[in-house]
Amino acid sequence: MSTPMASSPLPSVTPQAPGGSRPWQFDRKYLPLAVTISLFVAMMTMGSVSYTGFFSLQVFLNLLIDNAFLCIVAVGMTFVILSGGIDLSVGSVIALTTMVLAWAIERHQWSPWVAIPLVLAMGTGFGALMGVLIQRFRLQPFIVTLAGMFLARGLCYLISIDSISITEAGYSELAQLRIPVWGDASVSIGAVIAIVVVAVGVFIAHCTQFGRTVYAVGGNENSAVLMGLPVKATVVGVYTLSGFCSALAGVVLTFYMLSGYGLHAVGLELDAIAAVVIGGTLLTGGVGYLVGTLFGVLILGVIQTLIMFDGTLSSWWTKIVIGALLFVFCVLQRMFESRAKPGG
Repeated sequence: MSTPMASSPLPSVTPQAPGGSRPWQFDRKYLPLAVTISLFVAMMTMGSVSYTGFFSLQVFLNLLIDNAFLCIVAVGMTFVILSGGIDLSVGSVIALTTMVLAWAIERHQWSPWVAIPLVLAMGTGFGALMGVLIQRFRLQPFIVTLAGMFLARGLCYLISIDSISITEAGYSELAQLRIPVWGDASVSIGAVIAIVVVAVGVFIAHCTQFGRTVYAVGGNENSAVLMGLPVKATVVGVYTLSGFCSALAGVVLTFYMLSGYGLHAVGLELDAIAAVVIGGTLLTGGVGYLVGTLFGVLILGVIQTLIMFDGTLSSWWTKIVIGALLFVFCVLQRMFESRAKPGG
């Protein structure tokens, strides 16, 4: 008597596109970046349709020229937020950099080629000190960088309570230098530095061990430790990098303002955080892209430019629109996090 054979389940077949390749699917991790770029394109399109002269290469390049220092400091802030931290000292470090630079060049006739490396080293060391305090003593980044903010701003007024103009001829010529791009359009040296910083930041974030460890620490620090990654050095490194970027942003700001002043960059740390968040980097850490930060800075610049072209709105509308965008992006981040969780 023959025994009936149990029928084995048929293997599941994944639908494939013609030619045997799997159908293209959008990776959800790129959703925040896609939203940011789409918003930038929409705002540029709206400005081009609404205002004569808005759609021009020079208007676009002016976004980089006017926000070069913000772009540079936002790159450093992106690495800090990717690691799960925060840096509130960046605006004060920028102001201290401008003061020390102007004091050295104007009051003591130092060569800019000596003064600039000095302030870059100063900013880098300031960031490294905060990183060591955060990592070694397990202090909250918010408190440590808040103390750094007050310290750096206070040091500005030990140098001078007044603005110090930079009149050195070579420095003024460098600040006013314009690099031709296409036709009559040109960019400043500060804008070129900002683009180089973004490009280097992208390389560090995605092509180096340090960058991969930053993402790992921001995703789950305990897991990164168990994986044997250099977590301690990375935590110190991100604040060191942020300090360097802040000092470099201060140098670029002196190109833009040709002065040092203790009230320079007041509140800029909030603009940098806003640019990073609007650029799609999650405040919880571990997710984000430097390209998104660049577009976040450009969006802030577009808002200012639209208000300027309109001519009837107060400049305070810039803050109102930025605040509204932050609310929207924070909600989107929360939705993104909930969907990323298993079963979400």
